[in-house]
Amino acid sequence: MVLRKRTLALLVIDGMLVNLAFLLALSLRFEGEIPVNNLAVYRELAPYFTLVWLGCFLAFGLYRRLWQYASLGELMSIVYSVSLGMVFNIAMTYFYMQGAQLPLPRSVFVLAWMAVIILVGGSRLSWRLFRDTHFQNSKMHFGKPVLIVGAGDAGAAVARELHNHTNGELSVPVGFVDDDRSKHGMEMFGLRVLGSRGDIPRLVEKYSIREIIIAIPSAPGRVIREIVEVCQKTTAMMKILPGMFELINGRVSINQLREVRVEDILGRDPVEVDLESIAGYLRNRAVLVTGAGGSIGSELCRQVAQFQPHLLVLLGHGENSIYNIHKELSFSYPELKLIPVVVDARDGPAVRKVFARYRPRVVFHAAAHKHVPLMEKNAAEAVKNNVLGTYSVATAAVAAEAETFILVSTDKAVNPTSVMGATKRLSEMVTHHVGQNISTRFAAVRFGNVLGSRGSVVPLFKEQIAAGGPVTVTHPDMIRYFMTIPEAVQLIVQAGALAGGGEVFVLDLGEPVKITDLAKSMIRLSGFEPGEDIEISYTGMRPGEKLYEELLTSSEVVGVTRHNRIFAAKVDRPDGRLLERLLSVVAEPDWVPVEVEVVHMLREVVPEFRRSS
Repeated sequence: MVLRKRTLALLVIDGMLVNLAFLLALSLRFEGEIPVNNLAVYRELAPYFTLVWLGCFLAFGLYRRLWQYASLGELMSIVYSVSLGMVFNIAMTYFYMQGAQLPLPRSVFVLAWMAVIILVGGSRLSWRLFRDTHFQNSKMHFGKPVLIVGAGDAGAAVARELHNHTNGELSVPVGFVDDDRSKHGMEMFGLRVLGSRGDIPRLVEKYSIREIIIAIPSAPGRVIREIVEVCQKTTAMMKILPGMFELINGRVSINQLREVRVEDILGRDPVEVDLESIAGYLRNRAVLVTGAGGSIGSELCRQVAQFQPHLLVLLGHGENSIYNIHKELSFSYPELKLIPVVVDARDGPAVRKVFARYRPRVVFHAAAHKHVPLMEKNAAEAVKNNVLGTYSVATAAVAAEAETFILVSTDKAVNPTSVMGATKRLSEMVTHHVGQNISTRFAAVRFGNVLGSRGSVVPLFKEQIAAGGPVTVTHPDMIRYFMTIPEAVQLIVQAGALAGGGEVFVLDLGEPVKITDLAKSMIRLSGFEPGEDIEISYTGMRPGEKLYEELLTSSEVVGVTRHNRIFAAKVDRPDGRLLERLLSVVAEPDWVPVEVEVVHMLREVVPEFRRSS
């Protein structure tokens, strides 16, 4: 009812405006003295003119628009509808005037066309002007002052969104900050570029800034980290527009703004993938993911599902995690054929039965034990799950004539100092050994620590900060390579398109991060000061840990791929006799070794394994 009343009111107003416009056109043409005959012709045609224009306005949807948000698009709709109405009116006039003594002058129609656009358009845009002026004045008095970092496309979009939306709280953009000095002093949406990042503390104090929005989605982590460090010297809260990986559709809105997270300040550019090559080997294929319920495996399933495989087999040992990822994907991809399978990867006959039934063309093997200190105390279980499980899945893939097999490995497999690292190096050897002289392409992917994965240091630090500290770091000089779960999985999926057989793919991870610096950044992002509000304590290195991780052994030769951030290492060929002997021993049902025996077996096949105390 409200909408109908609004539409009727606008129809009445527009009817008066188009008639006023035509009378103004006649008055201008005849300098205020309209001849009686011309006025009589107009009076006869006025009802038809009015109906034609109102019909065009309806056809162009002028009464379905919210004019308080009017912009260039709405103005062009008015121009098009007025122009079309004028064409019809001219045609109707000349048809009517065939028997008339005095036709209306052509200039009257030109003047009327301009007058209708000005009056109808002005009536709409004046409401937008009133709203912006009134609302902006209210916001200036009661709103929250906001400083936008980045005077590019994203910054402009954020400023426009802040003007148009309140998002539950009035936010007033005060100006921009940008390191491009050519933009300093320039204006956009009435807001000046006030300086560079170094000026942020001064601007926060001068304008009483309460919130800083970082709107540079394409900036590398190093730049974001430097900006965050400057912002942390102020009392303002920080929000950030997500990076390009998260802004897949290219749209920017206030709803996408979020708090700055630790992954935003990693000193590394995000991985770019070749979507065309990925889609080529996954679309309409049967794909199987082991460890599908884990942090890496579940993200693998999410990303693979985007490329429309023929079916996706979700294989895992934990029923709850498989249930959760199956439920999630069933909702997100209702047309995708999903097969949830609860099977232990070490159970060779059961795994072969699954492969024989579904015949996967592409296999991602993500199932593994990854917790370093825990596997030091459960060495035999690490060997069974990581090594025997890999062998079981790899041989099943060969029997099912799979095209591609990708092993999810780790940088801890290089010169391992832990049981977990040694078993992952053995897993790489298994895939290389099984993949010799067959059509299935076997490859492995090594990457660093994954932020947010189970066992990652980041969730632990969050819990410790929430509890008031202390935040525990094992050693002040410990450094690690870090990446996000989506980035890690992007690399894994991309590796499938690059695999020729026998490679170990390594990502260019950028600069390693000191764990102490990571802890300090997380404490500051939580609104505290390290050493004052939250203490950092050093607990000593745990069994199996080393101060820094490596990506390649001294004997491995690295080569480039067609992806500029991914390198392929040709690894040494394993001793097949020793490897097969280890597998035969581990596969015995009654194999229950003592820890020393397991370590001796690992060192025999992986001579670079030097267990740390």
